[in-house]
Amino acid sequence: MSQLPDESFVQIDGPWTHRGVHAGGTRFHVVEAGEGPLVLLLHGFPQFWWSWRHQLETLPEAGYRVVAVDLRGYGGSDKPPRGYDLPTLARDATGLIKALGETGAIVVGHDWGGLLAWTMAVIEPKSVQRLVVVGAPHPRRLRSALFGFPHFFGFQVPLLPERRLTTDGGSMVGRMLDRWSRPDWPDAETAATYREAFRIPAVAHCALEYHRWFGRSQLRLDGLRYAKMMRTEVEAPTLQLHGALDTCVHPRTAQGSSRYVVAPYRWRLFDGAGHYPHEEVPAQFDEELLGWLANER
Repeated sequence: MSQLPDESFVQIDGPWTHRGVHAGGTRFHVVEAGEGPLVLLLHGFPQFWWSWRHQLETLPEAGYRVVAVDLRGYGGSDKPPRGYDLPTLARDATGLIKALGETGAIVVGHDWGGLLAWTMAVIEPKSVQRLVVVGAPHPRRLRSALFGFPHFFGFQVPLLPERRLTTDGGSMVGRMLDRWSRPDWPDAETAATYREAFRIPAVAHCALEYHRWFGRSQLRLDGLRYAKMMRTEVEAPTLQLHGALDTCVHPRTAQGSSRYVVAPYRWRLFDGAGHYPHEEVPAQFDEELLGWLANER
């Protein structure tokens, strides 16, 4: 069996700076580049901050201060035993914005980072100046469509999913990336990077706790309170981006999210991309994102 990687694995070099930031008693590993209005980038499953490597170059060139974070339980951030519910994660991100010296940010979230961004826009609305969600339905849309996510239910059982995700060099992570993306993505190096990062001790368990909270809370009081709270309409200008080939979250599941937004809203579907458009078609993705941000300035 190959040796498990440690947290230093995610300290990948590039035109950015790595540092630790404390927020609400939790230490987060962040990667930062550029100066200007703050853009907070929130990754999804089964990834880490590196999923935003393209945007960490293009957004600073366009005049933005960009911060990509390893979410709670991932990469180089703390991995506490609890706190993987969306309200707590939203408070994490809001605390991080304040720790970065700002009261609000342009929040861009993919997959679970997108669910987190939707949640921030409702429970901490002043922290979200503009909202961009990628490959992520509104949480109430996800709640009503859970039976369309078979992997979600497989993740609810204890211990076995962690083992499946980390054995054989994290090969299951590679299969998920391949299954949910366009046919020619990811390349071998990209897949190997995500596979290895997911083998950092405790990452697989923490990542699965996100799924377990959302699934198990559906009939619990905390989950019902959350679902009721998320009826509140989003008042931040919202851009929703999705890959037409996304087999993880089908476009039709995400599209109905507009009913929860009262601010200006835009939907954009990328024909040649799957669940990871910011990585699969980064030039198209960045053009759409930067054009929308310029119009909203």
